Amino acid sequence: MQLRIQESLKPDLEPVVAKVIDAQIASRLGDKDDSIWGSAAKVEASKRLGWIDSPKSSVDLIPEILKLRDHFRDLGVDRIVLCGMGGSSLAPEVIGKNTGHEIVILDSTAPDQVLSAVRELQRTAVVVSSKSGATVETDSQKRAFESGFLAAGIDPAERIVVITDPGSPLDTESRADGYKVFNADPDVGGRYSALTAFGLVPAGLAGADISSLLASASRVSFGLSADSTDNPAIWLGAALAATPGIGQVRDKFLIETEGLPGFGDWVEQLVAESTGKQQRGILPVVVSSSAPEIQDVPSDTIFIRFSDSMPVAEHITFSGGLGELFLLWEYATAIAGYLMQINPFDQPDVESAKIASRALLDSPAVLVSPGHVDRGITVASYGLNVVGSTVEAAIEELLSQATDHSYIAVQVYLSRPEYPQFEKLRDIFAKRTGRPVTFGWGPRFLHSTGQYHKGGPKQGLFVQITGEHGIDLEIKDRPFSFGELIRAQAAGDARVLSDNGLPVVSLFMKEPLRDLAFLEKVIAS
Repeated sequence: MQLRIQESLKPDLEPVVAKVIDAQIASRLGDKDDSIWGSAAKVEASKRLGWIDSPKSSVDLIPEILKLRDHFRDLGVDRIVLCGMGGSSLAPEVIGKNTGHEIVILDSTAPDQVLSAVRELQRTAVVVSSKSGATVETDSQKRAFESGFLAAGIDPAERIVVITDPGSPLDTESRADGYKVFNADPDVGGRYSALTAFGLVPAGLAGADISSLLASASRVSFGLSADSTDNPAIWLGAALAATPGIGQVRDKFLIETEGLPGFGDWVEQLVAESTGKQQRGILPVVVSSSAPEIQDVPSDTIFIRFSDSMPVAEHITFSGGLGELFLLWEYATAIAGYLMQINPFDQPDVESAKIASRALLDSPAVLVSPGHVDRGITVASYGLNVVGSTVEAAIEELLSQATDHSYIAVQVYLSRPEYPQFEKLRDIFAKRTGRPVTFGWGPRFLHSTGQYHKGGPKQGLFVQITGEHGIDLEIKDRPFSFGELIRAQAAGDARVLSDNGLPVVSLFMKEPLRDLAFLEKVIAS
């Protein structure tokens, strides 16, 4: 594992690194000292440091995982679907992509995406992951598979595997229903759970070498808890929290990990949700190697890349095995929280969007899209004085609010497998504005960058895209459908952003691909 830092950055980072070493933060982390982040964070931290021991404590899970994997193979089951949100799905997705073992990730409530996952059930096993057991998305996905298995003449208890905290409602209910249950470590928060049951069970069932993953993390754990200038986690934590910019602190970073597919998305949740609170935070911006921002890095931004080469244009590069890098970034994020005087283990603003969504589900009539219809696109805005009723007017007014500190967040509540073309909007907005642009699939991002959007610096400009799904899907024993649920989640988040004084343009597309082509022209003009 290596971390390389551009020489020009080191003089500014050295005093910060010295501060961390003098306070013995790394070794105190290794000892699970819950006082590092102050008295206000102590109660939460006391039950969120189990990840420090995960490389070793999770080894005990391996025999049971492999036994179940072999059982499924004997049944002819070779397709693993994971139902989970945020920390329950991002790490398994990274492991699957980087070990060549496909896991079908269902982290959406888009009815067409759910239907695309509930298929080939004769060869499918489903992992349902929820720390609390109360996540509405995961509960709804579980119900969809239960209905699907029953319709196919398959006992759901033979194919559904549950990961949850001991004693959660999902734990109690699943055991009563005869499901196989893996209990996760209750002292690990979701975004730090890569090397726990949440990351290992789905990856192991899919065939990944989880023993090597844990072994690589164990090899570096001693070094990451050392109070030394040789500790890469201290340098990375210092760079995230305290890298000076031109007349300001750099509070955003571009991260390009094409050589480690999916890792940037995992880092995005870890850092954004851990630091984005009290109107402070660090914004991760996941980019490709051709991103416009790389050519001219904004002054409030640093550039971090997964690469074995020495830094050239990038400020920081990192490399190593996947298990090592999970642990590196977890340590670095906890250290950054110390430097920023932020509790890196809570997420106080995540619940607000959930509450708003539930309220809207109780009033279905409110889900009808407000605003003006312009060439088939319904346009609504929040916190903006848009002159006119066109898509162009709304986008122009939003972008006119941009400053040298702003970022743009593009949020798309459509089926990720069906509409990957929407991801190109990120680069188009970045080229147009010269500002960092994040892209999120809704409702997945609500369990990731959603905390930063509401709790971090009020710098965001938000473009929300919803659309026609073509089909809806009822949810067993629930008074709402998947289509109603995803509309409520989008509308609820827009409402909470607006209530926080943040500007939002919401676009509802009846024909997503046709309307995307039009939107691209509007942005680029």
